[in-house]
Amino acid sequence: MANIKSAKKRIKVNATKAARNKSIKSGVKTSVKKVIAAIEANEKEVASTELANANIAIAAAQSKGIFHKNTASRKISRLSKAVNKM
Repeated sequence: MANIKSAKKRIKVNATKAARNKSIKSGVKTSVKKVIAAIEANEKEVASTELANANIAIAAAQSKGIFHKNTASRKISRLSKAVNKM
């Protein structure tokens, strides 16, 4: 355990940020799973609406620094390609 005051604060701040990042990543994963489930169920309208929600979640994660720009772009591209393939 840290003894220095600033080190103790860093531990608290890092825990808070890790929890925030985990929450946002989890939300992105959930939205991606909804898109994939709609694709597998062959529901075009549902897949397209869920794709829009997933794009928003991924873009938000990218703007907050959780995903790299290229990673977010790749995820959006792959989901869009899968929905358009239906």
